[in-house]
Amino acid sequence: MKKILLALSVVLLLSGCYKDDINDLKNDVNDLKNRMAQYENLLDVLNKRLYVVNYETKDGSYVITMSDGSKLNVRNTSSFIKIGENGNWWIDGVDTGKSAKGESGAKGEAAKITIGANGNWFVDNVDTGVSASGQKGKDAAEITSVALANGIMTFTFADGRTISIVASAPEITLPNPTGGFAVDKMQWFKVQPQLTNAANATYKWIVNSQEVAATTDLFYIFSAAGTYNIEFKAKNGVGESSKSFTVTVAEKAYLNKITRVFDFFPAPGQFVNALPAATATDTDETMRVKAETALTAGNMISLGGFGGYVQFGFDHTIINKEGNDFVVLGNAFTDWAEPGIVMVSYDANGNGKADDEWFEIAGSEHNKTTTIKNYEMTYYKPEAEPTNPNEPNYIRWTDNQGQTGYIAKNQFHKQTFFPLWKGNTVTFKGTFLKSNIYDKSGGKGNNWANPAYEWGYTDNWANADVRGQIDISWAVNAKGESVKLKGVDFIKVYNSNRAEGGWLGEVSTEVSGFKDLNLP
Repeated sequence: MKKILLALSVVLLLSGCYKDDINDLKNDVNDLKNRMAQYENLLDVLNKRLYVVNYETKDGSYVITMSDGSKLNVRNTSSFIKIGENGNWWIDGVDTGKSAKGESGAKGEAAKITIGANGNWFVDNVDTGVSASGQKGKDAAEITSVALANGIMTFTFADGRTISIVASAPEITLPNPTGGFAVDKMQWFKVQPQLTNAANATYKWIVNSQEVAATTDLFYIFSAAGTYNIEFKAKNGVGESSKSFTVTVAEKAYLNKITRVFDFFPAPGQFVNALPAATATDTDETMRVKAETALTAGNMISLGGFGGYVQFGFDHTIINKEGNDFVVLGNAFTDWAEPGIVMVSYDANGNGKADDEWFEIAGSEHNKTTTIKNYEMTYYKPEAEPTNPNEPNYIRWTDNQGQTGYIAKNQFHKQTFFPLWKGNTVTFKGTFLKSNIYDKSGGKGNNWANPAYEWGYTDNWANADVRGQIDISWAVNAKGESVKLKGVDFIKVYNSNRAEGGWLGEVSTEVSGFKDLNLP
């Protein structure tokens, strides 16, 4: 019986040892697979011409991020070697006291990392005096060190093989204009640096010690003449680069008025075809020129009913300074406002045309429940002019809210109210504001008032009233989100109302000029 128990114990012992050996072997195989996978991953990085953009220690590993966003995990049992801020070689966070400067390890060359016969780390054949204990004798496929020097990250394996990958701070190349960087004040200054190794990088533009942008390109405007010092910084997880230069900003005199009309499209109204005068032979272009001639001379144009608009520009950029920046002139007076919504845009593509994104100046009515965003109204040309000089059902309109109505004819204006140079229908889109119009005569219809909105519109307060001034900082995008604009080059004004005041006719926004509050 004892012999049987002894034999059984031996069998169980051998069986246990065998299972342990099998488990150890499986672990070794899996470990080898992982190490080989690291090697293959690094080769894949080389084949794809990727580069290192960041590295960090996390959960017992070095996490190395490549330019395509992929990550490589290296167990931190491997030594990490780099050049410290003092110019010495550092190994696993310890200063070796050995300078990394000199003829060896020039920029663009990978550092040579080896374990010497004395068991120390050698960098470019120089004994660092730091023991490589724990790395010697590792399996051939295992990484013994990760070295970062001269913009190269080198992975050294136990068998001496190395794989080197670019791991540098972003490299910056600036344009070199003949005569240096120069621009007139109140004009856009644009610099587009060329960047390499810039995946996942962050940027800073600094003008006279003040950060002004965090973008790849600089799009800036100077309000005063002078010489300015500019620095551009680009940073990734490996390091930071910078370039500095100066720009000469010249003095320039500008006109404080509208200098160009880009588009003019009035909605039907009692002053249409009269301000400015139109004929049946006019076109979009001839009417644009007429509107431009009027506004550049300080004369008034009418935008007609809801949606009618004009787009205009200047010989300089309107800078967004602290406080109010400009006023669009109209003809509002006490108790009679014809408020127009103001849109602003800047010449982002640099072609001098008003074809960039528009931003709405969000005035006092913008977020009220009575305001309708994305409102749309269509006007229909009448088949003939009415015989009744006060015809109430003159020009039919419909909107995207299911409503319909008419613009009434007015005996004081004999011409057709529908723009002569347009087709049978015209459609306008924008933000609709509920009018403040009311009959002061108690229903008699002989005394109408249309009080102004609080702020943020044109032809809303008298031209000299500060409440008619506009701050560019009130601008919002199509989603209603506030935007930070350095300046604007183009302005669009359109009528925000569809309302009539009896014998006074429809509420029609007028524009008579413009004033940049930054200029005298």
